[in-house]
Amino acid sequence: MITSKEYTARRKELMSLMHSNSIAIISAAPEKVRSRDTHYPYKQNVNLSYLCGFPEPESVLVLIPGRAQGEMVLFCRDKDPLRETWDGYREGPGGAVTNFGADDAFPIADIDDILPNLIEGKDRLYYAIGKDPEFDKHLMDWVNHVRNQRGNGALPPGEFVDLDHFVNEMRLFKTAGELKVMRKAAEISANAHCRAMRASKPGVFEYQLQAEIEHEFVVNGSVGAAYSSIVGGGKNGCILHYIENRDALKDGDLVLIDAGCEYQNYAADITRTFPVNGKFSDEQAAIYDIVLQAQADAIAVIGPGIEYNKTNEATVRAITQGLVDVGILQGDVDELIANEAHREFYMHGAGHWLGMDVHDVGDYKIEGQWRVYEPGMVVTIEPGIYIAPGNPNVDKKWHGIAVRIEDDIVVTKSGNENITSGVPKARDQIEALMAG
Repeated sequence: MITSKEYTARRKELMSLMHSNSIAIISAAPEKVRSRDTHYPYKQNVNLSYLCGFPEPESVLVLIPGRAQGEMVLFCRDKDPLRETWDGYREGPGGAVTNFGADDAFPIADIDDILPNLIEGKDRLYYAIGKDPEFDKHLMDWVNHVRNQRGNGALPPGEFVDLDHFVNEMRLFKTAGELKVMRKAAEISANAHCRAMRASKPGVFEYQLQAEIEHEFVVNGSVGAAYSSIVGGGKNGCILHYIENRDALKDGDLVLIDAGCEYQNYAADITRTFPVNGKFSDEQAAIYDIVLQAQADAIAVIGPGIEYNKTNEATVRAITQGLVDVGILQGDVDELIANEAHREFYMHGAGHWLGMDVHDVGDYKIEGQWRVYEPGMVVTIEPGIYIAPGNPNVDKKWHGIAVRIEDDIVVTKSGNENITSGVPKARDQIEALMAG
């Protein structure tokens, strides 16, 4: 797990990037009502989690570099035995200090009286404007309260700065502690995919494989899926974000599963495609091998100093060449790439950053140029081919075949590490696992 020492280091790093006479404010995510007096499972604002780990709603983290009384202030719900009986334990201000490293902590009910005084006199206010309109309004009320006191010598902040720009860049580079947690998330998720392969057979429903996967997540200490699990049999695999997961799996079809767990606030993201009955047909094998080669080519590229887009270029070339080889595309490979002929069958990019969010933060370009990979970054590589049923440009024998293969790759000093290799992806290994 992430230690208190690491949370402290993160806050120190952020404050070192801030103006000396400034304040940063990070609000908790609001709760979402599901039905009347019940709520969806709570998910904390990821940046607040990243900076202190505090898990409760109705909380506000305040960072003030150089403050004599302490640089971290936390507002949170007060202890309330009645509400705790109904809704669960609350840390209260005392727990915020003892367990989460706050220098000062106050009841959230007192924020209107205290926070304007903390804002007053600061040159810059760091805040992620536009993420929570209701809290935006509260913040402007506090700033305007300070402005209204100008006659008494109060000074409001002269500049607002987007806090996300700084935190997102920090989150892009994972520490050893973060990578340890992510490897565990990857291990749990890989085992879940193996479990789904073993459970697959004609007549099983997509939601039953989803249940196998998500049971494996939770029974091993995960809070559950990091995103809505995709289990698409046959033509459903051609829908990139298919999450209905209601159909029966058919003999002779492939099933595409894109699923990963969230473990201690970090996500895994794995996709595997395999035959429902445990044996690839010739056409399925041909498409599968193209995607597998595309993924291998992209992963081989990853290392320090390599431009981010080189992985995408590798997948496009391999997929275009493969589709020409099997006769689905015709023409010169370079010309087809220039004309983006692959887009009919491969319409997304090669991957994305991974971390506390499954599509994690971090810029892909800097001043218009692709950024280069650096040690500590984590990226997914997920090429795919999707041949829609009824495509008039393709022989019917290919219709409804959808293949995506995805792994989580850590950039290291000497190259890369695949942390999701625990689930097989070579065809013979998949067939052996399913047969066994």
